[in-house]
Amino acid sequence: MANMKDVKRRIKSVESTMQITKAMQLVASSKMRKAKERAEAVHPFFEGVFQVMADISRDHEFTSVFTKKKFKNSVLLIVIAGDRGLAGGFNSNVLKLAKRKADEIAESGGEAVIMAIGKKAVEYFEKREYKLIEGFPQIAEGIELVDAMMIANKVIDRFKIGDFDAVELVYTTFVSVMTQEPQHLRILPVENLEYLGKKHPMTIYDPSPEAVFDSLIPEYMGGMLYSAIVDSFASEQAARRTAMESASDNASEMIEKLSLLYNRARQAQITQEITEISSASLNDNS
Repeated sequence: MANMKDVKRRIKSVESTMQITKAMQLVASSKMRKAKERAEAVHPFFEGVFQVMADISRDHEFTSVFTKKKFKNSVLLIVIAGDRGLAGGFNSNVLKLAKRKADEIAESGGEAVIMAIGKKAVEYFEKREYKLIEGFPQIAEGIELVDAMMIANKVIDRFKIGDFDAVELVYTTFVSVMTQEPQHLRILPVENLEYLGKKHPMTIYDPSPEAVFDSLIPEYMGGMLYSAIVDSFASEQAARRTAMESASDNASEMIEKLSLLYNRARQAQITQEITEISSASLNDNS
């Protein structure tokens, strides 16, 4: 027979845990909505920059240091993960993709250099034999466009002097509340610039198309980084919301089972007490 005190104590413990998971679920939902709003707010700016760059690249005589393809001796992988756990497979999925891309670069004769954004990404690459050049933990929740521009400018300066032959981004994109997918994108050198909006006559750029294009690279890359970080943060919150919802459901199911066990033990105890009283009464009458 189950000990009623132990079962009751276990029920209270699970109820306390469920209160925490429900609270975390609500917090994650709120943060997810705010992150989605921030991502949507920057889209018009990024679209405008991208349109100008695509317009300039339509000229077949156009050349830029940011569009020249090189042999990938050294590739900077910017890896974006979360700052916390309890988000299902969110962190492990994106870090597995980053590791696979880094290993592919090494197998092809190049070197993968890592810039980690998010505490989990920093910790992951610090503990392994990868070249981690810089880490940015705990910046995703409160990041502003100017912060992303600062990181972008650091990367661009090193790209221009030849520290990297390419810059690639590994992050998680928000598909839906239930679905988040790890992504891999090439950022530098810039390629496949094809704006799908309304085309217009070629614009005259001063002092030159190349100068305007190169001056837009920080905005382009800053916008890419900001969007990816905010998108990844929204994905992290969605994954955590789903994980906490599942944990709350499991806790509720466990409480039901424990309550049933408690009621059965209580009923057995009452039955035993009635039997003992009946037996005592029969003995007295005899």
